[in-house]
Amino acid sequence: MTWEGLELPGTPSDYHFLLQGTVTELWKKRQRYTHGLAALEQFCHLDLLLIEAAPEAVVLDESDPARGFVHISTLGFLIGLLEREGALREALAVSRRARRFGEEYWSEDLEAKVATLDEELA
Repeated sequence: MTWEGLELPGTPSDYHFLLQGTVTELWKKRQRYTHGLAALEQFCHLDLLLIEAAPEAVVLDESDPARGFVHISTLGFLIGLLEREGALREALAVSRRARRFGEEYWSEDLEAKVATLDEELA
């Protein structure tokens, strides 16, 4: 259903909220539908690409973009999921890309974990 929704005419904001709603539902059902985690990750990555291309989709106030961005739950899901999977460098890369949408997506702990990992591998 989400793929069909993404094919319909709409605004970037429409697509963002469709993706975010789908990710939220997949996260709620992750215990019963473990295959949904792959789709969840894919939709999170797609949402990140969307908001990077059209940040106006997540601006709090279109008349005053300086006010900042709405909370983007897909970013938190994606960073957390990658970190739990052990994909620390990928999680950090997403965190760094997402930081422009709010400091809440950047993790000092994640930076430290990757730095420690790099030291251990050197």
